[in-house]
Amino acid sequence: MRHALAHQDSPFVNFKHFGFPGGRGHGYRWVHVKRFRLPAGPVADRDVLAALIAHPEFRDTYDGAGVWLEPRHGQWWSDRITPDTYTAVDEATATRTIRTWATDGVPLPADLVARLDEEAYAPIRRATSRYALGELPEDARHDYGPIHIEFHELVLIDRRAGTLALLVAADD
Repeated sequence: MRHALAHQDSPFVNFKHFGFPGGRGHGYRWVHVKRFRLPAGPVADRDVLAALIAHPEFRDTYDGAGVWLEPRHGQWWSDRITPDTYTAVDEATATRTIRTWATDGVPLPADLVARLDEEAYAPIRRATSRYALGELPEDARHDYGPIHIEFHELVLIDRRAGTLALLVAADD
């Protein structure tokens, strides 16, 4: 591919690894971030999104099975996802989406708040452009989707750092 992304790492924040105050549960929530190095030279956001969709790391159902050979992404057939499926969002909207989902009315432990700041909120703040996966038609779901209660996906492009972060926040 002409505008290939280089996968760097994939930090995973599992809420069950943190002690919640008052004995409340973690709600089986987690955040998975896949970080990539952007290709050299000027590349339009639309082309960066296309490169992400074409990348093997994109084929992940986020069910613990890892990357698939089949064209699946989250609950959807990945071949039904295009750059036009993503909607540009501002920093406040992206942050509110993750914060509202993460807290869901339950106070978070301080160490989880710090980790979410590191892996989610700081990259949202630093991004020069942000995209949210939009609604897909029901027939875009693959044969065993939906597997998540909630599924939020952001693509965070940081031109200054030359990086892209695919951030998935979900619970199952």
